[in-house]
Amino acid sequence: MLQELSLHDPHSILGLHQDGGRRVIRLWRPGAEGLFIEIKGKICPAKKLSESGFFECEVPGNFKHQDYRVYHSDGRLAHDPYAFLPTLGEVDTYLMSKGVHYKLYEKLGGRLCTHQGCEGASFAVWAPNAQGVSLVGDFNGWDGRANPMRSLGASGIWELFVPGLKEGEHYKFEIRTAEGHTRLKADPYALFAEVRPKTASRLFNVDRYRWKDEAWMKNRRHGGPMAIYEVHLGSWKEGLGYRELAHALAKYCQEMHFNYVELLPISEHPLDESWGYQVTGFFAATSRFGSPEDFQYFVDYLHGQGIGVILDWVPGHFPMDEFSLAQFDGTYLYEHADPRQGFHPHWNTYIFNYGRPEVTNFLIASALYWLDKMHVDALRVDAVASMLYLDYGRKEGEWIPNIYGGKENLDAIAFMKHLNAILHEYFPTAFIAAEESTAFPGVTRPVSWDGLGFDYKWNLGWMNDTLHYFHKDPIYRHYHQNMLTFGLVYVFTERFISVLSHDEVVHGKGSLIAKMPGDDWQKFANLRLLYSYMICQPGKKLLFMGAELGQWGEWNCKREIDWYLLQYERHQELHRCFAKLNAFYQKHAALWENDFDGGGFEWVDFYDTHNSTLSYFRKGKNTRLLCVHNFTPNFVPDYRLPLQGVELREVFNTDSAEYGGSGKINGQVQGSAIQLAPLATMIFEVE
Repeated sequence: MLQELSLHDPHSILGLHQDGGRRVIRLWRPGAEGLFIEIKGKICPAKKLSESGFFECEVPGNFKHQDYRVYHSDGRLAHDPYAFLPTLGEVDTYLMSKGVHYKLYEKLGGRLCTHQGCEGASFAVWAPNAQGVSLVGDFNGWDGRANPMRSLGASGIWELFVPGLKEGEHYKFEIRTAEGHTRLKADPYALFAEVRPKTASRLFNVDRYRWKDEAWMKNRRHGGPMAIYEVHLGSWKEGLGYRELAHALAKYCQEMHFNYVELLPISEHPLDESWGYQVTGFFAATSRFGSPEDFQYFVDYLHGQGIGVILDWVPGHFPMDEFSLAQFDGTYLYEHADPRQGFHPHWNTYIFNYGRPEVTNFLIASALYWLDKMHVDALRVDAVASMLYLDYGRKEGEWIPNIYGGKENLDAIAFMKHLNAILHEYFPTAFIAAEESTAFPGVTRPVSWDGLGFDYKWNLGWMNDTLHYFHKDPIYRHYHQNMLTFGLVYVFTERFISVLSHDEVVHGKGSLIAKMPGDDWQKFANLRLLYSYMICQPGKKLLFMGAELGQWGEWNCKREIDWYLLQYERHQELHRCFAKLNAFYQKHAALWENDFDGGGFEWVDFYDTHNSTLSYFRKGKNTRLLCVHNFTPNFVPDYRLPLQGVELREVFNTDSAEYGGSGKINGQVQGSAIQLAPLATMIFEVE
């Protein structure tokens, strides 16, 4: 069976064994004509027992595994992999089978370690339906016959410890399916991978990095002002690695007063055009920009500059690439077999089987890994709606109802509750946000109150309604004021993040400034108005890179954003306005202190459709601001607000000449009459 590579326990034959009255070392080297062993410093030939590559050497009776070493195919001398006990115990396999091994990222995959006094690497992979699994890599000439792994019984895990391996080694798993086919698979738990288009996994020690962010980790909190800069690293600035990006991005965020960076997925992915949303390495920071240690430096440096790091994380689906998770052991292992449950028609990807404990354990371990080993502050979970609903993107008859006949994916709901409960237990100062586009109830309600347990939800309804409104010519906006006011009906039902995200500037949608109507002056004024309107609304804030430059073309992941625009005065003025708005927002608690409390918002006038104007108070614990938005290019020199007994002092006006506006600003205001600046936001302190 060893020759057929279907032996579930090669260690029972290979290595150091008692054979009757003899003590023997048995070795397996297919294709070798001769084999030598170093025994206590002396080189000894082994006896070849078969042409298939089976060797044996008799040794003294008190001989131990530490007393001999054998040669790798590349000539290196190391201890025998088949002389060691398993690196996983019964507790590990039991916890994984129940889906509750929250440190699984330390046990599965290729991991550098010291085992039974020897340095090397442990390898473990879940492939329960495989006939046999071998470890292949540079160290054995990629020969699947050289290092068969042992099965750890009903757990479905195959394991092997290989002494002498060092950081950087390339490897994969060669899996023989029940039908006898061979699949060469990258490690699902790999911490590092080759740079695309190559696909081998690589050994790496992520525990070596010495963090300097102890104060940040101890004191971090969320719930205060959050001005999030959404970034795709490959096209923010070209040609930079994680370390260079850390310095450049931190400096820029400080200049622009963003206090969080949200990265489009940096988990390993083979296709640039997927922007990272088709993941093949759920534990590996993409090697496009450097090593895992370089990414740790990136996070550490941003923390040192007072900037939090949010990662987009994608547990909803995975690509069909042959080298990755798809039909991993020859069966539908991570995915559902029935395409009505296991295939995503929108993205041509596989959907995870959330009903399998080993699969949900894999995903929860991935989430915890980024928070633990990489010190990230938050995860934003992509495409939650596609996980919640069995009929998402499907026509009648193309989906299977749940056991109650409904369309809710009960397994996915249970997974999300489990994920969020554990994340908050293990990392109580981190947070997790959902990209969820439906009215599913309780997305940000605690799990203990039968909610999904997310901390925040992207407000995609607000984004869509607001952008549709802004796209309209101002002459028609008074017919559609309800598109702006409707969001306030539900804004306090969840803990929302208002977003102007990457999804709105791709696939022919145009850039934000290109969506704005009117001549160039009006386009810039509208964009200042749009961002300032978001700053004033309840909820945290997110902006995708490039909008602050006034970029005319829609985002292209293959080239960096249009930094050259900052040589032009109008773009400089817009850029300055965005920076000042972020700083103003963070300084004034009235704009964020009661984001999720109806007491933090009070209408002044939402019914002035004639002037397409909105006015309202934002209220903190001890402060109050009046926000007025004019969505037309009309200047009204004597605009009357329905207010009595207040004194107003204007503290921000996007129509300031400093930002490229017409300069229709207010100073101290007596009574209720103000100058209504064109296409502008005016913010007043209430005295």
